[in-house]
Amino acid sequence: MALHGGSWAAAAAERERRGEAYVLATVLSTAGSTPREAGAKMVITGEDSWASIGGGQLEFLVIQRARAMLAGGTTQQQVAGIPLGAEARQCCGGSVSVLFELIRPGEGDAVVFGAGHVARALVPMLAELAFRVHWIDNRAELLSASPPGVRAVHLADPLDALSTLPDGAEVLVLTHDHELDYRLVRALLADFRWRNVGLIGSRTKAERFRTRLARDGMPAALIDRLECPVGLATVPGKRPMAVAIAIAAGLLQRGSGADEGRDGALDWRQLRRLLEPATE
Repeated sequence: MALHGGSWAAAAAERERRGEAYVLATVLSTAGSTPREAGAKMVITGEDSWASIGGGQLEFLVIQRARAMLAGGTTQQQVAGIPLGAEARQCCGGSVSVLFELIRPGEGDAVVFGAGHVARALVPMLAELAFRVHWIDNRAELLSASPPGVRAVHLADPLDALSTLPDGAEVLVLTHDHELDYRLVRALLADFRWRNVGLIGSRTKAERFRTRLARDGMPAALIDRLECPVGLATVPGKRPMAVAIAIAAGLLQRGSGADEGRDGALDWRQLRRLLEPATE
């Protein structure tokens, strides 16, 4: 674990750029003798911290509480009063009130290969849900109406995009071409640095792809990482919007850490209501 100096604002901006969760700790008020004035801030992640609100045991307690918030992931804001003498054992003897703000920048990166009907329904949905969307296809005209904030990439061979994609992304293969689907899946599994690789298609298509991958020498452990059919099976319907909702729900559920059938799992009906403007 490392403590860094420098600007808290620059550290927060860099965490946002990387899509990394962090806690912004701000001294709201002080009483008596304290090491820093109200308004002092620091940025804390699971491994590092930047800037300072006074050092010593006070900072240790603040970092400890911030990391508990990051590990729990439920409470977005907390205010804590810390007496420097009794709790922090600092000679100042005053007290501080600290605001803790848990910030999770977006839902991470989502890569969508293909610009067919399902992809065109899904991409605006993912953008609305705060994913950083990379949309890749070999038909420029279908990418021309991409939503604001979406990184639309036209490539004659979509496989050329793989080296530019961020590690840990959710990757969705939704192209119009089964052979292109296969080439993408094989390359993605061979260099598995993604959160998940999902492929649109039926169970028959999934079985054919898995058989072919095995025949081409792909280890079973890598083949097992392919999600096909992709999306929540509990979402009914085969129309493009229904399939898009199933895929979005699957990504959100994986992000929430909830398992199907357990308390806290996403209900597709709630998701559909949430996304009503996108489904009209």
